[in-house]
Amino acid sequence: MLRFHLITLFPEACDAYLNVSILGRARKEKKISVDYQSPRDFVTNKWGKVDDRPYGGGPGMVMTALPVVKAVKKALARRKDKKVVLVWFTPGGTEFTNTEADKLTKFDDVVLVCGRYEGIDERAAKLMKTFGTVKKYSVGKAVYTGAEVPAMAIVDAVSRRLPGVLGKDESVEERRVASHETYTRPETIEWEGKKLRVPKVLQQGDHKKIDEWRLKGKK
Repeated sequence: MLRFHLITLFPEACDAYLNVSILGRARKEKKISVDYQSPRDFVTNKWGKVDDRPYGGGPGMVMTALPVVKAVKKALARRKDKKVVLVWFTPGGTEFTNTEADKLTKFDDVVLVCGRYEGIDERAAKLMKTFGTVKKYSVGKAVYTGAEVPAMAIVDAVSRRLPGVLGKDESVEERRVASHETYTRPETIEWEGKKLRVPKVLQQGDHKKIDEWRLKGKK
């Protein structure tokens, strides 16, 4: 079983997505597990404050390093001698792709560190190297309010590559001939006077021509 650990201030936002459909079933069948730790549980101030003003000036606030590191340590407390990777999200990181998703399936534990505000004090990333391999990823070219959305994207992309999660290995799109366009029944649909039909090539049963059509559609 592959274990995901999300270090986040908002676990409820993540669990709403990660507990339904294919991922929810994978958790129930113990093909993956998803646990949460909040940096807020490890602050020492009476206000539960996890951020402070950035050194050097600038807008926004930066999450402090030690609560994040302590949350990671707690997440891995019972996972000694396991192969651990810690994911740090940054716009300047390696682009997350299917190839990178395949690499993450080789680990026992994947820790996804979700920053908020203007990010996390960089010293946290340096300290986390004592727990395992640290990978810095960028998920898409957009900048998000927090790293929870990219973290859920990684859990999804990695989980669907694990044996049994999708039912059949051929369901992993990039391992078969597939197109960006898909169709299902009925053959013809009507909408406000317009008729839209399924491409004829998909109805003729000639798999060679179908594969050619699908490959052409991916270019």
